[in-house]
Amino acid sequence: MMEVMDTTLRDGEQTAGVSFNADEKLAIARLLLEELKVNRIEVGSARVSSGEREACAKICDWASSCGHLGQVEILGFVDAGASVDWIAGVGGRCLNLLAKGSLRHLNGQLRKTPQEHLEDILRELELARRKGLSVNLYIEDWSNGMLHSPEYVYFLVDHLKDASVQRFMLPDTLGVLSPWQAADFCRRMVERYPSLHFDFHAHNDYDLAAANSIEALQAGMKGIHTTVNGLGERAGNLPLASAIGILNDHLHLENSLEESSLMHVCRYVETISGVRIPSNMPLVGEYVFTQTSGVHADGDKKGGLYQNALQPERFGRHRHYALGKTSGKANIVKNLESLGINLTPEQMKLVTQRVVELGDKKESLTPEDLPFIIADILKGDHAKGEDPIHIVNYSLQLTRGMRPVANLRIEIQGDCYEESSAGDGQYDAFMKALWKIYDHLGRRHPRLTDYVVKIPPGGKTDALVETSISWDLDGYSFKTRGIDSDQTEAAIKATVKMLNIIENRIV
Repeated sequence: MMEVMDTTLRDGEQTAGVSFNADEKLAIARLLLEELKVNRIEVGSARVSSGEREACAKICDWASSCGHLGQVEILGFVDAGASVDWIAGVGGRCLNLLAKGSLRHLNGQLRKTPQEHLEDILRELELARRKGLSVNLYIEDWSNGMLHSPEYVYFLVDHLKDASVQRFMLPDTLGVLSPWQAADFCRRMVERYPSLHFDFHAHNDYDLAAANSIEALQAGMKGIHTTVNGLGERAGNLPLASAIGILNDHLHLENSLEESSLMHVCRYVETISGVRIPSNMPLVGEYVFTQTSGVHADGDKKGGLYQNALQPERFGRHRHYALGKTSGKANIVKNLESLGINLTPEQMKLVTQRVVELGDKKESLTPEDLPFIIADILKGDHAKGEDPIHIVNYSLQLTRGMRPVANLRIEIQGDCYEESSAGDGQYDAFMKALWKIYDHLGRRHPRLTDYVVKIPPGGKTDALVETSISWDLDGYSFKTRGIDSDQTEAAIKATVKMLNIIENRIV
């Protein structure tokens, strides 16, 4: 079975602006090993900081208590035993030793001869053996080594192949390889050293990390390296999501990864890292299982004609059909089916026209908007302006040196209620006043799970702002949006829409 080594906690943390504390690193380590079931994780770098020491010690202590210590690895350096002592001191048992894999790096950074560097590596291996550490060897900048100084790469591996190295790890450190170069170089290594275990470590500078990893595995690599959400320096590393799709659907290679846990882990790392998952990122992006074209929705209804092997249920997700100007009847039917709403052909025609009109105006629509669109068109009980809940008035006070305060008057099913509250911001104060009213009435209210503000470029202070808020009420997850030139007002509009969605579900 081929191996996946995830280095989110080491290489992924080299993403600009990303830093995990000890508890966050431990939580991610547990998710990777116990939920996603990757084979190995690289959790940090030796001698970086006191925080790194604390994090690595916590992870090693936890891993030791539950049988995972053999899957935990820490990057170390050729530094006369300093890294070996550091790793042993935090309870680690595996050193990923960083050696120079190209003459350019060797001469430019270390200013040593190949023989001198080899002797230093051999001494490091002996020190690690004495401390009881296993060793994997990173041949840093291996790709440039194979491009410009392959004789040096062979010299190094020729003299280390019989040493105490478990795995030789071949990084495309600067992401320079093409797929055909990756295939050629990896095949050369496997053919020259058939008894060695090789890992391939891809970077994504040319957006070729996935393609290069495919070629590396087909050439005989026994492992690949990934990061959650493709985190990493510059353009990042091979995303773990991409690796799952490649391994299972293209290469059909036996692996230990749990597809159903992918989304949970990726969303958690998104939250902790502060780096948002692109909406179109394969498998885990917000829109990758969303059909927008009415033709596609019609084809799906007639036999899944616009679906592939990447079924969203495999990854703990569901397929959606977007509403907008390219929506046809089939998109709307799909959404109405999920909402349990039936319309006559004439009503369907009117709703479709309204959805297209709103899409032309670039308004964002969600399935939760459909009942309001229908009510508006049909002039039903909840026609526009007659929602069961609406804001009568509110005031927001912001004074320097004092907490913001909100005063709120709201009408619910014809009865008015008033409350005020302070908060950490104007919207927070508004929400606290709102939930005071709901708590007083004994009403349930959802949990805010995500808050996204979109401001168009250009720097105009009167530009329209779109606030998109995700909610969860007892497992029912949905999203509402509000648009206004004021960010807080946009958020309040999205909130009122949420209140009416909940009210209509309950009532």
